[in-house]
Amino acid sequence: MNNLSAPPSLAPLFTDILAAAARIAPHAHTTPVLRSRAIDALAGCELHFKCENLQRGGAFKFRGACNAVFSLAEDEVARGIVTQSSGNHGGAIALAASLRGGRATVVAPHNTPKIKLAAIRAYGAEIVACEPDQASRDAMTAQVLARTGGVLVHPFNDPRVIAGQGTATLELLGSAPDLDAVIAPVSGGGLLSGTAIAAHGLNPAIEVFGAEPEGARDAHDSLRAGQRITGRKANTICDGLRAELGTLTFPILSEHLRDILLVDDAQVVAAMRLIWERMKLVVEPSGAVPLAVVLAHRERFAGRRVGLVVSGGNVDLDLVADLFASKPV
Repeated sequence: MNNLSAPPSLAPLFTDILAAAARIAPHAHTTPVLRSRAIDALAGCELHFKCENLQRGGAFKFRGACNAVFSLAEDEVARGIVTQSSGNHGGAIALAASLRGGRATVVAPHNTPKIKLAAIRAYGAEIVACEPDQASRDAMTAQVLARTGGVLVHPFNDPRVIAGQGTATLELLGSAPDLDAVIAPVSGGGLLSGTAIAAHGLNPAIEVFGAEPEGARDAHDSLRAGQRITGRKANTICDGLRAELGTLTFPILSEHLRDILLVDDAQVVAAMRLIWERMKLVVEPSGAVPLAVVLAHRERFAGRRVGLVVSGGNVDLDLVADLFASKPV
């Protein structure tokens, strides 16, 4: 095992999510759970949108980052915090580190959206560029750790991060306790792992689904194969969903998930546009994937009460017009 992975024995428990909720309460927003009768009618089911696009930093990532950073000892914070990120987690770590009085270094792919890089810089973190593939991210992160002597907070392969991400579903089910299913996007699996542990800690019978773009379907295929599939090059507009499952998240998802459902980028853009138009919410492509899944798999959710984790809203507004024009509803 290298310092970029974590053994499965460190998987967080439901009690860790409860502890995370108390730890981050002074810092994180309790985001709203919103409804849309118009979208319900289109979907044929009752949808409850957990709006993490309204979280601090514009994404759910602040929950896990905050829990991890505020779990560190003072001497660890003094060494500096290192992470890798396609954007949202990097901004969340930078913000959490600044709140804790520490410094952060973020390894980010060179194709990370400008709005996300700007947020990382605004919170005072250093950015180190790398190639987009996971191997390059890991190699550069290892170099930064060796150079700085910092402490790694991995974006998803960290039990503290997973526990923090699970607090969104605690809030969701507190607001809508009788849901039949919960759907969250999947990339490295931190959000979906926390979602599953929290959901089943509150209601063992609830079904938990992952939502994934066709162009980055390694999680879907990994669960089908019974082993992690790595080394693929993702090809999707969902820049927040291009990582691959970690050694910690894969067994959690294998145990808890009902299924991972796939959609293509055109379906994601259609769902994104629907949320913008009908709910007046700014949502990035990754955050629209759960709704896209419901609309593409109506038979799976017909007549049911379904919670959707809207993971983030950090989208480059300069690109939105072209995005909607190129892939109309």
